[in-house]
Amino acid sequence: MRTYDVVLSCGLIALALGFSPAASFDGLPSDAAPGQGTAPSAARPPAAPVQRATPNEELRSGMQALRSGKPDQAVSSLEYAAEKGMPGAMWKLGRMYADGEGVGQNKLRAFEYFLNLTKTHAYEPPDSQESRFVASAFVALGQYYLDGIPDTAVKPDPRLRLICSATRHPISVIRNAQYHLGRLYLLGTGTAKDGVQAARWLRLAANKGQRSAQAMFGSMLFKGQGVARQPAVGLAWLTLAKDGASSQEAWITETYRSALAQASMDERAQAGRVAEELTRSRKTTK
Repeated sequence: MRTYDVVLSCGLIALALGFSPAASFDGLPSDAAPGQGTAPSAARPPAAPVQRATPNEELRSGMQALRSGKPDQAVSSLEYAAEKGMPGAMWKLGRMYADGEGVGQNKLRAFEYFLNLTKTHAYEPPDSQESRFVASAFVALGQYYLDGIPDTAVKPDPRLRLICSATRHPISVIRNAQYHLGRLYLLGTGTAKDGVQAARWLRLAANKGQRSAQAMFGSMLFKGQGVARQPAVGLAWLTLAKDGASSQEAWITETYRSALAQASMDERAQAGRVAEELTRSRKTTK
């Protein structure tokens, strides 16, 4: 899974849990009844169409108004730009509501802007200006999933916290987050036990060289713990983990030795070939 696949999965899981990014920017549900909270349209003549600048111009105008101490004008321009899909406007509005900058602090409103940004722009090229806003939004979402937002549907969730935290960091941080997420599913910590999900996340981390993930994933395969048993492949992963283990990781060596003692001669021979293939594959993908 590419880094940006991990990025998008955070937004998709959030949607599955019912966190809708489709709330309208005026604070009303997007499916609010026509005229709700306003005078009936028949009681007043139709308003003349408002001529707006381009989204880019509105974004610049909003930022200038904010610097000039005109928060109401800033919010109006930024909301228009955000509605038109401008990631910079979504990010700035999220930060304004998160920090109470020119508006009343509203964590849920900030969350909605950040979530909408990640949902609509998750696949921006990593070197683009937009990707910086997306990455920052995921970091903010990760914090909300760590603490939750009181009296809302946004509850603390260690799985989403870890996913969101692994989006703008070095490979070492990404693989560690994937390892811990797999471990949560394997042990049933903060979520129901799920061997398939555990194996998926552990394999991602194992492919990146995370030794604990290699050992845990290998042990799962060797024993058939929550997944179909593949003793030779499991022993191969355990071999890679053992070869890279430090003296402080004695459990990895012990897990390898235990599996080796139980493996047949054919499984040992096949494991050696698989370990060589895995090593070559990792070298070609670096």
